[in-house]
Formats: sequence, C-alpha cells, structure tokens
Amino acid sequence: MKTVKVCIGSACHLKGSYEIINILKKAIEKDGNEDKLSVKASFCLGNCEGAVSVAYDDNIYSLQPATTEEFYETVIKETL
Repeated sequence: MKTVKVCIGSACHLKGSYEIINILKKAIEKDGNEDKLSVKASFCLGNCEGAVSVAYDDNIYSLQPATTEEFYETVIKETL
C-alpha cells in the first residue's frame, strides 16, 4: 500500500491542508483505491515556503486545494 502524506503544520494548515486531505480521500474512495492508497497527516515536510507540502513516492509536491484533483489524476493514479 502506498501512502500520501499531507503536512498539517501551521503554515500548511493555513493554506488548506485539511481540505486537500478531504479531496484526496474522496477521490480515492470514488475510484475504489482504498486498498492501494492511504492518506496520512504529517507534520512539517520541510517545504514551508510553497503551498501545502505533500509527500508521495519519495517526492515533495506543493499543492493547493484547486490543484489537488489534477495531482491525483496525473501523478497518483499513474503509479497505482
């Protein structure tokens, strides 16, 4: 099972980390990928100057709620 870690530290929280977690969980559930992928909250991922930090497959991404569905479709689904 793969894991997506979403930073919930102070800076990321203010930028919408909980909204991103909910968007990812809904997309995973919609596609029936609960057995392949989990979403976990994480504290600082070391990329505070960007948008919300998200770790997946040894990479750190900067997401906004508006870009999360595209990230799921183009990055995550391609590797499941």
